[in-house]
Amino acid sequence: MNNHAPSSSILEVRNLVYSYPQESREIRVLRGVHFQLFARERVALCGVSGVGKSTLLHLFGLLDVPQSGEILLRDGNHAIKTQELTDTQRTALRSHLIGFVYQFHYLLSEFTALENVMIPLMVAGVSPEKAKERARLLLERVNLEDRMTHRPSQLSGGQQQRVAIARALANEPKILLADEPTGNLDEHTAQDILSLFFTLSQEQGLSVVMATHNIELRRKFDRVVSLHEGLLTEVVL
Repeated sequence: MNNHAPSSSILEVRNLVYSYPQESREIRVLRGVHFQLFARERVALCGVSGVGKSTLLHLFGLLDVPQSGEILLRDGNHAIKTQELTDTQRTALRSHLIGFVYQFHYLLSEFTALENVMIPLMVAGVSPEKAKERARLLLERVNLEDRMTHRPSQLSGGQQQRVAIARALANEPKILLADEPTGNLDEHTAQDILSLFFTLSQEQGLSVVMATHNIELRRKFDRVVSLHEGLLTEVVL
């Protein structure tokens, strides 16, 4: 756990409102969420299934747009109001500031582990040679140096999730968003993946928001917040 006082917020959310249509009416998932994530801070996002945790992470990661409210991201010394950005600008900002790890790894089946990690680097304009070297180093860091040429179907669930973590770190993000990253793994593999996840986030000085149902896991975080009836509240441990 980080015992140092946070210095500055890297993500700030103000009065976030989000609804989605269902038949002839709208279901309001978020009713005015306020949240701050500080540099190098690790936050657990809790709440029952279906409460909107994934939706909130998608909004934090600029994958979706709220009906109202503000999402501000700090890029260096600049605080950026993301609601004023075009889709292209949002994609560019997301590509170098935010990494994602999902419950389902979403690896591309036709590519090797090495190629899956190279892809976000090459999309960001990194040369193939440099992308390959960066991907190789990351896969070595997640203990997959002997699986780089394997395709996802040749990897275990835990190995696939390790590739997904390496891919999320490829462009050296400042924020890592994780949506139940061990939800499909057995308990032993899940503990290994979480241990690796925390080690890497600490080594690279990342700010982390992880959605989790695991009560025991909460104590590994600096803060715990709970989403309930569309609002976010602090949980006292």
